[in-house]
Amino acid sequence: MAIRHVKPYSDEWLQQPTSYVRQVIGVLGPEVADWWEGPCDPRDATLKLADGAALVWDEESGWRLGTFVSGGRGAHTELTGIRYLGHGLLPKPERVPSALSDARAGVGASSAWRPCYRSHRNCHDGFDVALDFYSRLIDA
Repeated sequence: MAIRHVKPYSDEWLQQPTSYVRQVIGVLGPEVADWWEGPCDPRDATLKLADGAALVWDEESGWRLGTFVSGGRGAHTELTGIRYLGHGLLPKPERVPSALSDARAGVGASSAWRPCYRSHRNCHDGFDVALDFYSRLIDA
């Protein structure tokens, strides 16, 4: 299998995280009341949860949980009381529910400290290849 890189800032590149986020939504099921993609720099997505909290993913620090303050389609989401879920930038979707439970309880790999796994400015670090893996799962 050949490695395929996506041209940064192309429509395909902007949409890459969507497949991963949709898989996480599928695993969380009815716990997700709404979701939307944010802008880029960094690319992100927000999942409003049924309990009023929000779960945000971005391409630099992964998933974080907090109380929703503001945000919407095309805007970065602002949260308070943030806990980062841990388990890396792209934890397997099936690991997110347990990481979410840990973050709610303030235990496990969750942390109030923001991890920085990569910079969104480094468009040629291979992250597009990792995201492409999830796109292929959706397309299959």
